[in-house]
Amino acid sequence: MAAKKTDKPRSAGADAERLYAALRRIRRAEEEVARIYPTDKIKSPVHLSIGQEGVAVGVCDPLEPRDAVSGTYRGHATYLAKGGSLPAMMAELYGKDTGCARGKGGSMHLIDMKANVLGTSAVVGTTVPVAVGFAMAQKMLGTGAVVACFMGDGATEEGCFPESLNFAALHKLPVIFVCENNGFAIHEPIAKRQATDKICARVATYGIPAKRFADSDTKAIRAHVAKALPKMRKGGGPIFLECMTWRWREHVGPGEDYDAGFRSRSTLLKWQKKDPVAIAGRALPAAVRAKIDAAVEAEIAAAVKFAEDSPFPAVQELSTDVFA
Repeated sequence: MAAKKTDKPRSAGADAERLYAALRRIRRAEEEVARIYPTDKIKSPVHLSIGQEGVAVGVCDPLEPRDAVSGTYRGHATYLAKGGSLPAMMAELYGKDTGCARGKGGSMHLIDMKANVLGTSAVVGTTVPVAVGFAMAQKMLGTGAVVACFMGDGATEEGCFPESLNFAALHKLPVIFVCENNGFAIHEPIAKRQATDKICARVATYGIPAKRFADSDTKAIRAHVAKALPKMRKGGGPIFLECMTWRWREHVGPGEDYDAGFRSRSTLLKWQKKDPVAIAGRALPAAVRAKIDAAVEAEIAAAVKFAEDSPFPAVQELSTDVFA
């Protein structure tokens, strides 16, 4: 159910249906991952983005097939929003040979070059310079392609972040820097890590247009990106988005962490009132929403079956695709 790009004008109704389908697909896929995880069929740690889907969909929906994305270890939403194969993702989580990384990468290392998903990484901040390098290549090749680079608020504290901003700004590279700011680096709140929470103000010192979104408003994020893309394709340089959001589940795993005292359930309830999936669903007639929901469920069931029926990699695969 990955969104199909077309040059034909689209109606508001079609846009609303497409956005809801993308959001619902990610939400239900991750809920299914959370359901299966305790069975030990999934062989990889999982970092769920339940609650944060609006950012990935808002950024990726206006992108074209030639455009690319790089993501974090919390990358299921990024991967699926850009059109990554759901069966291949599920198989990868199961450690199967049909996975997008042949079962060797797991949840934190998703890649689908057919959809221009450059890959996700378990090391904080590492995909930022990778995205900048890929954007440099696109500029040199004259493809007109744009790269969306996703990161958490913790990544803005890594040394590669300011270096990448400076390089991208200096060379006017077509990069959309997207900070999914859920307020925590694992369990440490931003107030205990940064002297100021004005991330956009820091970015602006490099001459990069920076905008903060107070919540995961899918339509607002989408409109901002869509408006910026034409200029970026013509050498206008990078932009930066800080999207305030909230992960509903624990840092890693399918459960919750509110009883541990790191985060408050009252804050969760406030964010659940702004659930991007529910908001998008309410914008549609009940019959249309039900049809989309049914299609999503069928696709997810097929992806899980594909993963469970697929073989594990052969033993000799241990020595392939490695440097030494």
